Amino acid sequence: MAKKQEHDVEFFGSATVGERGQVVIPSDARQKLEIRPGDKLLIFSGFHGRALSVMKAEQVTEFVSGAMARLAKMEQIARGKGK
Repeated sequence: MAKKQEHDVEFFGSATVGERGQVVIPSDARQKLEIRPGDKLLIFSGFHGRALSVMKAEQVTEFVSGAMARLAKMEQIARGKGK
């Protein structure tokens, strides 16, 4: 049996868009992804505009901060100022 990878896609169920455009995130997904009332979520499009991705804003901020730090390090190395 193959070990589940962290990046594997997981299906949590379905949701219906209400008249005001609201969607309820299934409780299993909220629990697993630690989404709490008041959390800010960012919505991205993907797959050529045919899919939505939802991420907690704090996770996007952490990702971007980490990427910026890695890019700065790469720039230092490219300029011969770091190892």
